[in-house]
Amino acid sequence: MAAGFGKIVIGTYVEIKRSDGRIHQAMVTSMNDENESVTVEWIENGDTKGKEIDLESIFALNPDVAPIEDIPPSPETPPPPTPACVKVSKIAKNRRTIAPPKADTPSRENRALATRARATQPQQGEPAPPPPPQQAAQTTQAQTQQQIQNARRKSNCVKEVEKLQEKRERRRLQQQELREKRAQEIDTTIPNYEILQMIRDFRASLDYRPLTTTDVIEEHRICVCVRKRPLNKKELSMKDLDVITIPSKDVVMVHEPKQKVDLTRFLENQTFRFDYAFDESTTNEMVYRFTARPLVETIFDRGMATCFAYGQTGSGKTHTMGGDFSGKNQDCSKGIYVLAARDVFLMLKKPNYKKLELQVYSTFFEIYSGKVFDLLNRKAKLRVLEDGKQQVQVVGLQEKEVRCTEDVLKLIEVGNSCRTSGQTSANAHSSRSHAVFQIILRRKDKMHGKFSLIDLAGNERGADTSSADRQTRLEGAEINKSLLALKECIRALGRNKAHTPFRASKLTQVLRDSFIGENSRTCMIATISPGMTSCENTLNTLRYANRVKELTVVPNQIIEGVRPNIHAVNQLDVMDENWLSISPQRDDLKLLCEQNEEEVSPQLFTFHEVVSQLVEMEEQVLEDHRAVFQESIRWLEDEKMLLEMTEEVDYDVESYATQLEQILDQKIDILIELRDKVKLFRSALQEEEQASKQINPKKPRGL
Repeated sequence: MAAGFGKIVIGTYVEIKRSDGRIHQAMVTSMNDENESVTVEWIENGDTKGKEIDLESIFALNPDVAPIEDIPPSPETPPPPTPACVKVSKIAKNRRTIAPPKADTPSRENRALATRARATQPQQGEPAPPPPPQQAAQTTQAQTQQQIQNARRKSNCVKEVEKLQEKRERRRLQQQELREKRAQEIDTTIPNYEILQMIRDFRASLDYRPLTTTDVIEEHRICVCVRKRPLNKKELSMKDLDVITIPSKDVVMVHEPKQKVDLTRFLENQTFRFDYAFDESTTNEMVYRFTARPLVETIFDRGMATCFAYGQTGSGKTHTMGGDFSGKNQDCSKGIYVLAARDVFLMLKKPNYKKLELQVYSTFFEIYSGKVFDLLNRKAKLRVLEDGKQQVQVVGLQEKEVRCTEDVLKLIEVGNSCRTSGQTSANAHSSRSHAVFQIILRRKDKMHGKFSLIDLAGNERGADTSSADRQTRLEGAEINKSLLALKECIRALGRNKAHTPFRASKLTQVLRDSFIGENSRTCMIATISPGMTSCENTLNTLRYANRVKELTVVPNQIIEGVRPNIHAVNQLDVMDENWLSISPQRDDLKLLCEQNEEEVSPQLFTFHEVVSQLVEMEEQVLEDHRAVFQESIRWLEDEKMLLEMTEEVDYDVESYATQLEQILDQKIDILIELRDKVKLFRSALQEEEQASKQINPKKPRGL
């Protein structure tokens, strides 16, 4: 160990002073001889930090490790100048802890002078020449001055050390008081109270600037925002921790608990940035102000607008879109559905729109397991087809004319009462379907503009693709595919791509006109749960929303890590080309899975293909069965007439036999064809079951 480093060795803990005035301990990790400095490291907010500090600063705060001769004076309190005539006895009197040297015990300075004097003495046997009188006087005076300076230096160092010791004691007392205060504030019975303390310490260092009504509402063709709900009664009862912080109007932070190899717990603070971020105190009216309200004017300008809520079940989607809940009762007047309708009726009264004589209609339907049901017509099943102009038509969907906000409220209450729901792995009452409420403006029976407001199914249902229950598997597969397709359609809208893969799912198919055209705008509200138990689902939701916004901010940027799914493409080539060649979904589904290779494993991709084929075959079998049933009614009428003919005395036997044979041939041909399709459909069901057992999905980052 070099003398210049005193008692410092690697691994020594020393006090250091930060640039903001804080003083705390750090460990010496390296020693630099050339710069006369040391490198120290310490742990702060779960992260390892370090810096290089010169030895003088270290010795000033840590005199116990400094060399005996090299304790520097504090740079903060330089010693006052002392006249040369000050006596040594007066300086010694001012020292508190250093006793004056005794007569029979030479001081350190005197010993050093004596050592130097012996070095200049002649060797034994040589005569010592006496020094000149003038030189002797100068030597005595220099020794005296040196002693005065050394004594003064030691006196100031001792004072500084005492001050540092006092500060250290005060700081230790303050830290002890702070620990005791924190112990009183935090309930140590909370299972993760250490994590709670880390989160509180981190939040204490933040500068909070939440969104307010005075903030400017910006224009976005694609707006992505996040809303955090407060902890609910269940989370509070189980003492769950709030791991979400929204420090500013566009930033969301997730404090994800982690554990090192040595079992030390720490926080990984992940930061996301969006157009807007709403904390738990934000009302529905505030969310509506910055999200859906700017889109209302779009539909009056012959445009298409879409606003949807995305997130885990129980994160606040239905609360945001439908309205506040009081127990099981929902106040629909405070949801975005009705708030948007209210502003539509207000704008109709403006002079520039009043002259257009627009009429307002509403539809309300749900998409469940790839099928569409009319919630305003006793849940009638609907068909989605493309007409000759490649326009998507929801055949049989009823549009109800509405003249005021109260009419809209009644429709929403009717639709909500029959929406499909059920149990999932994450929630006992999960929304199993996508609910789509539309406000349509018509002028002389022609479409003028349309606003689609969508409450999506819980995104955790997309993971239920390997369930033992077929119905749950099909639900999960459709939700997973529709959410991926929705993301890709929004990306295509943001990049102004020539092709939009809307055929990949029923959801994007019925919303096709919302993703096409120059005057189309979209807003996504990602709702998140604050509890630590929901941390993984919350991160998935934020990553999904983040990827959507990344592409709208930087349209030409290639997503890092995304590459062509070679395995999936090869797998497509060997699949049933008879079905793939005629299915309009084939190309869009292939493109969808290629662009989401990180979320879709080859096995999951195969499962999606099989499910899509199964859904198409199911629709075809049902359509054929319905046609056979209608034909059977006609056969019955023909057979009844034929039997009535035989009651005549002189009926034509040959004509009877000929007609009966024709009826039976028709029956046999049609029934055999239907039977063959049913057999193929049953084979497809078995293929789906086998494909579900092979699923080894990559962990979805946003589903």
